[in-house]
Amino acid sequence: MKLSNPNLLTLLILAGLIAGVFFGQFVLFDPDVALGSDHWTRVAGDIILIRPLMMLIVPLVFVSVITGVTSIGSPQQLGVVGGSTLLYYFVTMALAVSLGTALVSLVQPGDLSPEISERLTFEASKSYAESSGVAGNIENARSSKQDHLAGAWLNILRQLVPRNVISDMAQGRTLGVIVFAILLGLALASGGESAKPAVEFFAALFQALMTLVLWVIWLCPLGVFFLVSWTVGKIGLAALLGPLSSYMILVIAGLAIHALIVLPAVLWLVRREHPYRFMWQMRKALMTAFGTDSSAATLPVTIESAETEGGCSKRASNFVLPLGATINMDGTALYEAVAVVFLFQLHGIDLQLGELLVVVVTATLAAVGAAGIPSAGLVTMVIVITAVNASLAGRGIEPLPVSAIGVIIGVDRILDMCRTTVNVWGDAVGAKIISPMVPDPSAPGSDPF
Repeated sequence: MKLSNPNLLTLLILAGLIAGVFFGQFVLFDPDVALGSDHWTRVAGDIILIRPLMMLIVPLVFVSVITGVTSIGSPQQLGVVGGSTLLYYFVTMALAVSLGTALVSLVQPGDLSPEISERLTFEASKSYAESSGVAGNIENARSSKQDHLAGAWLNILRQLVPRNVISDMAQGRTLGVIVFAILLGLALASGGESAKPAVEFFAALFQALMTLVLWVIWLCPLGVFFLVSWTVGKIGLAALLGPLSSYMILVIAGLAIHALIVLPAVLWLVRREHPYRFMWQMRKALMTAFGTDSSAATLPVTIESAETEGGCSKRASNFVLPLGATINMDGTALYEAVAVVFLFQLHGIDLQLGELLVVVVTATLAAVGAAGIPSAGLVTMVIVITAVNASLAGRGIEPLPVSAIGVIIGVDRILDMCRTTVNVWGDAVGAKIISPMVPDPSAPGSDPF
């Protein structure tokens, strides 16, 4: 599934961003009066974009994870090969999100003056928490007598092992949904022919959900216009321009470090392979990923390049790469960590070590549920914000509203192209590492090294 005209959508989003900046700065902005949360631009952005995105979170995460796990195939593949592949995915995603969290905490691109942060933080954060399913988590955290660090981790553990997964779905607590989906996917993959109808059902449902997500993404230009208009109109362009530029540079720098240093180091340590030669061999897939902005749409090119030029076994390519296109999202994990911490900084909320660890764990798990389509990270970012909001309640801090992502949506398309390339590169490295475990004849292509 891919966008029919991604270039047009990119232009429309950029147009919405630019128009929103001008409208907010020259029509709405008043240095003496801050826009309220009930302003028509914020309400319109919420209805057009934020609420549809939130509507898709639970079903998309649930079905995406099941589809990815069931693609592992036969019970034999669920053994050493499947375990090794999943271990690689989670380790590299954890490295990516830890790198992103460390960089954004060190550089602090969203560190504004207290006065501007106060203007940016709107009054409806409490009502947002009550209407988005976060209220239960926040109340539990506030009533807890434990230290906020211990309480935050206890809250995460409880969400990872839910009593009632249907209740968690209804309340928007998606961490337990991800764990349940992984277990259900493993059970279906082990069920043989009797489970095949269910596997096919979830595969078809996943395709339908991706189509629905793409429809919602086409609303981004209009939603971006309203949300950027409201944000700029509230605090002024001058207050946002510096932090937003720093945020973009930081995300791109983090992605470059992970792609050019961390993943090559992993490949060299495990396989003693020349990582940059392999990167050159995978150049078609990487350029396609950058152009299409979708790891799912790039999958055929990735498989072809890995088998014919990259020296990966066919069995490894057909197993690791399709699974990775669904649940292995190094670039998305890093981006979500930077984006979430940046947004909290922008609103004057200082995340302590406990909350930063929550970001690391939650962003890693949330990236598993991010579909391999453009801007899917915007959907799963809500998971990370929700988890951090719950832990912040233990310190009596009001939650960050989901509408805060309107600040970064306008530039998300540009960053999405970069992080999608890193996602595909991470999948390719995984296929190269797993190939010796499932060998078959391959024909590596020539390269200039």
